Amino acid sequence: MTPFTSDDYAARMARATGAAREAGLGGVLVAPGPDLVWLTGYQPTAITERLTLLVLAPDQKPTIVVPALERPDVEAAVGAPALSIVDWRDGDDPYGTVGPLLGRGGRFGVSDSTWALHLLGLQRLRADAGLSTGSDAGFAALTDCMPMLRAIKDRHELERLTAAGAAADSSFERIVSVTFAGRRELDVAADLADLLREFGHEQVDFTVVGSGPNGANPHHEAGPRTIEPGDTVVLDFGGLMNGYGSDTTRTVSVGEPSDEVRTVHSIVRRAQQAAFEAVRPGATCQDIDRVARRVIADAGYGERFIHRTGHGIGVTTHEPPYIVEGEEQPLVPGMCFSIEPGIYLPGRFGVRIEDIVTVTPNGGQRLNNTSRDLHVVA
Repeated sequence: MTPFTSDDYAARMARATGAAREAGLGGVLVAPGPDLVWLTGYQPTAITERLTLLVLAPDQKPTIVVPALERPDVEAAVGAPALSIVDWRDGDDPYGTVGPLLGRGGRFGVSDSTWALHLLGLQRLRADAGLSTGSDAGFAALTDCMPMLRAIKDRHELERLTAAGAAADSSFERIVSVTFAGRRELDVAADLADLLREFGHEQVDFTVVGSGPNGANPHHEAGPRTIEPGDTVVLDFGGLMNGYGSDTTRTVSVGEPSDEVRTVHSIVRRAQQAAFEAVRPGATCQDIDRVARRVIADAGYGERFIHRTGHGIGVTTHEPPYIVEGEEQPLVPGMCFSIEPGIYLPGRFGVRIEDIVTVTPNGGQRLNNTSRDLHVVA
């Protein structure tokens, strides 16, 4: 796997600064979380009440304000050569340390992971300085003002996402060979987590195993229910590998499925395929959602498709762009997102099929490639 370099992180910080300028912002403030990792390669060993904040603003070098005791960790980060490091000691006012970096006005984008404690501290700082904290000169969530910051992946990011998708595929190919009937959902979920780690994931974020009526809950957490012959089981699992996410869903039948289950699965599969075929540069996120939803609605199950068609993926498993009605963001080569339509029949069963897809100049490319047929398991 090609490692990211200090030049990669410097380019990302420059890109973020440029995007802030285009959005009419005075700069960007980034607290510990996925944005900080993506921009600098630095992740504190523990996220505490001590302020750590990256400040990106035009006409000044990227600067990170950190507790003095954590300075050595920042200096060891891959992106450190592109950074100025300013530290503060316990007993100092950390917000006063940030103040000179913010200039005299303007609105700043703030990473979604910023604690309310710190945002309120920055607001007090500006108010005490007689600066407006209103909508034109205060703070705004990055997801609102710069939602596409991490959306377009470079080739090294795509390399990681492709590897993570292949590892999830390998996990599915193995899980369908284990016995389901007579075991608890928790047992199958543990098997899935073990397989994700075996195939290279350093972090498992979720292993949804929704059997029978539990499959009608899209985010069901695996529980003590014993899986029975005849159950339909939704398997949705993923995590991080080399710092980038996987997320895939397949639906299996324990023994031969009923005609109804086959019919519903076929509808979901057609919806997923139609949405995939609609992926192309210039189409909007809501276009993809509409295509999937139309197939399901035309089959009479529109009210049973109860969530968006997809979400972006990268250093987190859920991030912009969101494939949902009302999102008019055009698709651009390098974007990566899920396509995961589903039908959910309360008290009975659910069906979902999910792949991660990347946009190419010629259309879409799947990063999950296991069969989308209805698998029959023991």
